[in-house]
Amino acid sequence: MKIIIPGYKLTVLCTAGILLSAVILKAQTVIPVETSDNAMVLEVAKNKDLNIIYFGKKLNNTQEYSQIPGVYKQVEDYTNSLNSAYTPAGSRNLVEPAISVTHADGNNSLDLKYVSHDVKKISDDVSLLSVVLKDPAYNFEVTLYYKAYYKSDVVEQWSVIKHQEKGNVTLQKFASANLHIKAKVFWLNQYHGDWAKEMQPEESKLTHGIKTLDTKLGTRANLFQPSVFMISLDKPATEDEGSVLYGGLEWSGNFRTDLELDPQDNLRIISGINNYASPYVLKPNEEFATPAFWYTFSDHGKGDASRKLQSWARDYKILDGKGSRVTLLNNWESTYFNFNESKLAELLKDTKKLGVDLFLLDDGWFANKYPRNSDHTGLGDWEENKQKLPNGIASLVKEAQQNEVKFGIWVEPEMVSPKSELYEKHPDWVIKQPKREEYYYRNQLVLDLSNPKVQDFVYGIIDNLFTKNPALAYIKWDCNAVIYNAYSTHLGKSQSQFYVEYVRGLYKVLERIRAKYPTVPMMLCSGGGGRVDYAALQYFTEFWPSDNTDPLERIFMQWEYSYFYPAITSSNHVTDWGKQPIKYRTDVAMMGKLGFDIVVSKLSGTDLQFCQDAIKSYNSFKQLVWHGNQYRLANPREGSVAAIMYMDEAKSSGIIFNYLVNNRYDEKSRAPIPLKGLDTAKKYQVKEIDLYPGSKTSIDSSKIYTGDFLMKIGFNPQVHSGRTSVVLKIDEVK
Repeated sequence: MKIIIPGYKLTVLCTAGILLSAVILKAQTVIPVETSDNAMVLEVAKNKDLNIIYFGKKLNNTQEYSQIPGVYKQVEDYTNSLNSAYTPAGSRNLVEPAISVTHADGNNSLDLKYVSHDVKKISDDVSLLSVVLKDPAYNFEVTLYYKAYYKSDVVEQWSVIKHQEKGNVTLQKFASANLHIKAKVFWLNQYHGDWAKEMQPEESKLTHGIKTLDTKLGTRANLFQPSVFMISLDKPATEDEGSVLYGGLEWSGNFRTDLELDPQDNLRIISGINNYASPYVLKPNEEFATPAFWYTFSDHGKGDASRKLQSWARDYKILDGKGSRVTLLNNWESTYFNFNESKLAELLKDTKKLGVDLFLLDDGWFANKYPRNSDHTGLGDWEENKQKLPNGIASLVKEAQQNEVKFGIWVEPEMVSPKSELYEKHPDWVIKQPKREEYYYRNQLVLDLSNPKVQDFVYGIIDNLFTKNPALAYIKWDCNAVIYNAYSTHLGKSQSQFYVEYVRGLYKVLERIRAKYPTVPMMLCSGGGGRVDYAALQYFTEFWPSDNTDPLERIFMQWEYSYFYPAITSSNHVTDWGKQPIKYRTDVAMMGKLGFDIVVSKLSGTDLQFCQDAIKSYNSFKQLVWHGNQYRLANPREGSVAAIMYMDEAKSSGIIFNYLVNNRYDEKSRAPIPLKGLDTAKKYQVKEIDLYPGSKTSIDSSKIYTGDFLMKIGFNPQVHSGRTSVVLKIDEVK
């Protein structure tokens, strides 16, 4: 619709609740990108620069964006580039650029001017804004895309770069997004880690200059530095208070996020593919599409922001995000590489006895010339090992069916062992410098997925498994090595393209797999959370948070992951790691997608009975965990008890996990823990479930509470040294 108001013309494009409008005043344009609660507002200045003039809670009256102080003012010094919507390098800009290029004639300058914008309705909830920018001196164009998800308050932003110059243009930097945020002070919550120490949080005040979050690992990119982060405005946000922005890049390779506190005390966030060792040569008429950078904003604290993000992820970004998942028994901890058909037959019987859905055969089932009896050999030779499995995978799938369970298998198709037939036959498929000594990570090297022949090979690994075994029901896809001595024989003199083309090659393989096998569950494993991001999760149903399955450590890790990823994506296994009893280990694993990696035959009678009962209990409430709203009630970093709650959308049923995380003398839940997400007017009953055989609860389930009472006063789960793990079920009483 069009609304004409004296003095200016307001053009509004309204798409079922999503408002992306253009306010035109004296030939100038203001373009709000709005979701349910928030807005990021673009302005076309007099000189056709595209700037960001507002980021935060949206205004009720769209027309008032034009009254924001500073709008339409043309500043002649360097400061006019600080709030650029996509900062170019080499012309008037003196701060960190979002894009830097070398033109066909060798010139390094770039100026981007507004040409046009367009809005397309994708659905009742989603709208896509595109803004075309061009250089007035060169035939060079950038289109900025803003995909707004109205209900969940999430925006994805990316760019498409192209040119028609007389020769190739080299992209020196090519970010996906460029944000500009105003506040008195900013606090960054970032993450770091290593193997078995993933998702370690670290919060600090941002000071002037540039803080860079990045990785140069090539694969397993999130191992040391995940791409996700939080920015608190004015003061550090808490679970339920404060203004906070979450952000992350949808890219499974090298990333870079620059956080620059500029000379005017505002924050510039520039995020995209890491341009380290990656100048990208762009031919005329060729398009370079950057990956999406997602962000959400809340002025009600971290909990609200994470629930928005989790809802968005389930609706739009995760394969089968609203569906179901399989429980499983993995053989790794019980056999490692040492197994044969008879051992596996017993484990298949244990799978049925335990009561889970699927048996997962892990590493060690393949290779003959160089048998996979350790992690030194065999990767790349994906035929069944005849000594271990003389009758092949097919006989195991059949055995699983006879035991009324499903069968899944582990692969690491991107990797190669130096001692393998594949390496001997195709050394040119391996990423390695021709003039350097080979250097191994976990005794292996990486295959060159920029090469279409390697892409075909990797796709063929999965396709052959399913072709020969149509009843195969699960894939665990591992990726344990990083890239050393990066060099692609296939790319020849175009080595600067390598890091980008590797990831593009990976996605091409995954797209082919999903085109043919769209519903098969696949775990994204990378020695832990080394590759989890929302680009990869479009192809996988779940990810492996860490090889560290100590339940006490997992409480902390899963807590941090939950800020960015919903529980349905978190693959949690019960193992023998840690000193906690089987109940504690199982309860922790139930806060996501439950699995087991234990020797069932060695369980005591009562431990086995507990596991069997716990699986039945889990099956009764797992939908609450997978699809409910998550509320963090007691932070393990702030006290002796951790508590997390999952509540259904109707606020009628929920599950609460409570754990003792401090084993010092007399530590316990000393006071009621206030609950969240309830209806104040409804009445609720709380009872303890998942009890260990022979134990009794101290919770009086006959009492009735109002939601108002439980949220203001709370409920004491009575966690202490004799009750280290307590699971509570809360239900509305009608």
